[in-house]
Amino acid sequence: MRLRTILASAIILLGIADAALSQALAQAWPTRQPIKLILPFPPGSSLDTIGRPVFEQVGKQLGQTFVFENRPGAGGTLGMAQAAKADPDGYTLLLNSSIQTIVQNTFAKLPFDTLRDFAGVIPLGQFPNALVTPPGRFASVQDLVAKAKDKPGSITYGSGGIGAATHLNAERFRLAAGFEAVHVPFKGAPEAVREVLGGRIDFYFSPLPSVVPLIEGKKLDALAVSSLKRDSALPNVPTTLEAGYANSDYIFWLGVFAPAGTPRPIVQRLHDEIAKALNDPAIAARVKQLGADPMPLNPAALDAYVKTELESNAKLIQAAGIKPN
Repeated sequence: MRLRTILASAIILLGIADAALSQALAQAWPTRQPIKLILPFPPGSSLDTIGRPVFEQVGKQLGQTFVFENRPGAGGTLGMAQAAKADPDGYTLLLNSSIQTIVQNTFAKLPFDTLRDFAGVIPLGQFPNALVTPPGRFASVQDLVAKAKDKPGSITYGSGGIGAATHLNAERFRLAAGFEAVHVPFKGAPEAVREVLGGRIDFYFSPLPSVVPLIEGKKLDALAVSSLKRDSALPNVPTTLEAGYANSDYIFWLGVFAPAGTPRPIVQRLHDEIAKALNDPAIAARVKQLGADPMPLNPAALDAYVKTELESNAKLIQAAGIKPN
């Protein structure tokens, strides 16, 4: 009995010592430069547009340099795999989009597990995608749907890749509106936007940060947004729900993740510093200007949200008939 008591006490003391060590580690972190941010999409995506000003501010707060490393390819999974294998020490992070909750159901084999290998830190914001088309091609979203139904398969739509969030958004809308169309996948948002600008693709559900300036400059038409309510960045653009297509809403979001095993005190400090940056008046105004709304989730809540989204997206993928690669 005495031996068991001694062992139990030793375990408790070890736990206290481990917690104290983790706390000390978090207080000391960061002790070296730089911190690397892996982005699984090409330069010019919404990850860049939103992420760079936010982490410039975080860098000022910490006296730290953040280096952006774009690792596009394989629907975002190349960059995700690199981040998953990184040392869990707070010096490599993943800046990702809603694709974080999709690829587990669109790839038959992955070198990582979304729930097991990543720890949520904080969302940077959520915003609708805008249904953008070449200027003057369609009078309204109803006109697009009518033309698609009149000649099934004649309408094309782009995405950031098979199974990307932009693909799922288009599929959700297409299923809700009840028409056939031809999917044309690209490596990321910049390519898809370029093809719509060139008139080679009929429509694309783009994250707002990538296209708001183009819409304001009349280089693209925005027929609708995918949110539950109109977005302040495009107040005159209706939602797909307003246009009469029930169950067509889809929210796009950006978030920061750390490799699993990163000490929780470091994850929490990262969360706190990024949250502070997002509340900086200049950064908050910039993020709002790009159409993003706050998505205040702590690390545990973000992990729970990812789990729920994985389940929801699995059902949508099945309904859309998207086969795992």
